[in-house]
Amino acid sequence: MSKAHGQEPDSFADRLQRDWITDGPLAQLFRPLAGLYGALLSLRALLYRRNYMHTGKLSVPVVVVGNWIVGGAGKTPTTLALLAHFKKLGLQAGVVSRGYGRNGEGICLVTADHSAAEVGDEPLLIHLRSGAPVAVGQDRVAVAQALLDAHPQLQLLISDDGLQHLRLPRQLSVLLFDERGLGNGRLLPAGPLRQRPTQHLQAHELVLYNAPTPSTALPGFLAKRSLAGAVGLQAWWQGQAATVQTLHDLRCRHLLAAAGMAHPQRFFDMLKAEGLSFQALPLPDHFDFKELPWPADTPDVLLTEKDAVKLTPQRCAGTRVWVVALDFQPELAFWQALESHLHALKLLPKRLPQDIKNG
Repeated sequence: MSKAHGQEPDSFADRLQRDWITDGPLAQLFRPLAGLYGALLSLRALLYRRNYMHTGKLSVPVVVVGNWIVGGAGKTPTTLALLAHFKKLGLQAGVVSRGYGRNGEGICLVTADHSAAEVGDEPLLIHLRSGAPVAVGQDRVAVAQALLDAHPQLQLLISDDGLQHLRLPRQLSVLLFDERGLGNGRLLPAGPLRQRPTQHLQAHELVLYNAPTPSTALPGFLAKRSLAGAVGLQAWWQGQAATVQTLHDLRCRHLLAAAGMAHPQRFFDMLKAEGLSFQALPLPDHFDFKELPWPADTPDVLLTEKDAVKLTPQRCAGTRVWVVALDFQPELAFWQALESHLHALKLLPKRLPQDIKNG
């Protein structure tokens, strides 16, 4: 097999991300630029405090799902978990997103007929998996208003990312951390931080660790991630659910596993834990799949759902493509804390003492 995109172990990006954790030479080299970035962040915050710049207003509460560090920390799985929980509570929620990697800059209301190139892979996946209304665009406030105009029944909105988008109002922020924690604690480009970290949470902030144990000193909750199973690509597009049995039936096959995500090794490690043998093919985050990255005679390929939204079954003739779904479950205490915020926002009826006791 020819060398796949993003596989060079000694690339500049790989070395930089390692130094973001170890505070190595590249991180030290970029400290002056990090100082400039920090000054710009302080200036922007000052302009908002002095009302030279203004936070927008929306008619429904907004829950922002984001992280302080660059790279994937589990925003899409968290958004899907929130949507499922809101639906369980009888709340109608929609999602706004920038639509990273999409073609075009205008506001777009996502439909199942859109391609990932038109609306972004993660927004399309969220819409397909949840059925919730989703809109994309660079100005989150304008996007949110367009979504509310199109779906006036919505009671709250989730912003998939947007933590640093200060013009977007928010009544609750879910801060995500993975095993990297705060890295070396420095701002971009000397470290992985998009914003300065704080030692104390604000009243509207909840921390969720997409990791086996907390990776910062901030109090928070844990989420467990595992594989929900596998399903054929054609069946996945038809809405069929992945099953664990299908995943386990692949243990006896020679597989290739491809993952176009920020940290593909997580996916590969979970596959190994399920007893599958495969050749790993890490790809750049948001890999576009304009060309198939595996040889035409590859018999079986495993993909994440984020990658599946960019592939039609017709393009994969001759190869059996299996979509592996992720099961992401925050602990019960997180949902209890979330519901306390929803009660405070008057989105849920007043809790009775026995309800509080029973969780």
